[in-house]
Amino acid sequence: MKKVMLTAAITGAGDTTEKNKSVPVTPEEMADSAIKCARAGATVVHLHARDPETGGISHDTEMFREAVRLIREAEEDIVINITSGGGGDFIPNQADPYTAGEGSDMQTPAERHEPIGALLPEMCTLDCGSTNFGDMVYISPADWLREQAKLVQEAGVKPELECFDSGHIRFARQLIEEGLIDGEPMFQFCLGIPWGADNDPETIEYFKTRLPENAHWSGFGIGIMQLPTVEEVAKRGGNVRVGLEDNIYLSKGVKATNEQLVEKAVEILKDLDIEPMTPVEAREKYNLRDPKGGQN
Repeated sequence: MKKVMLTAAITGAGDTTEKNKSVPVTPEEMADSAIKCARAGATVVHLHARDPETGGISHDTEMFREAVRLIREAEEDIVINITSGGGGDFIPNQADPYTAGEGSDMQTPAERHEPIGALLPEMCTLDCGSTNFGDMVYISPADWLREQAKLVQEAGVKPELECFDSGHIRFARQLIEEGLIDGEPMFQFCLGIPWGADNDPETIEYFKTRLPENAHWSGFGIGIMQLPTVEEVAKRGGNVRVGLEDNIYLSKGVKATNEQLVEKAVEILKDLDIEPMTPVEAREKYNLRDPKGGQN
């Protein structure tokens, strides 16, 4: 049976905690959700940190540290993927567009990398360009990304190259050409996010044509398109992702838990004669860092 890597993106940084009480906030809640997702069939857990008091985004490495500790100490194995997107949200102050307005959240490349360098997960995301993200701009300038890619490389962590549009694939290829990405690159197609790439079969196929020959890839959709995108991506040979970061509903009006979304993804894959990789299989296939130290 064919196998794919199934990622559970369990919390994200969006304003979702009041919309669905199952979105994990504390490190304990994140670890509990990760363990349940592992039992449901997830290969990878993708982590952001949140402020336990407000439920909003946090960049506190100690929040990541506690969640990672609890996950690694659990009996259920799962690959850990930490965001390195960090603070990149910029909303211009209309009165003074050279300054950030309310709701902005910016970090330097070194600050974005801090939890990766401190905790050495098997994987981390690397957003490969700036984009209009709803009503804000997510900022990742080219030189900043080069700096981040170098830091990730030196840490021995596998970057997942997040591409919200075709130009991001082009820049990721440039990072590869400059020797800043080791081994077989791993791309993530981030589909349907306003105002990035459309989520449709034509876009997925086009993105695939832009990849290096030795690349691996994954794709995900948001909202109502999350589960249909699992099928669309998997039958085209990609790895898949679900979770409350990207979608808070199981079906119309029915709020989901992370493990329910993983279970649904497993069902979709089974109908395609595909099953999720185990964490051990993923570490071996993609040459991921061994959580006990070193590379596989």
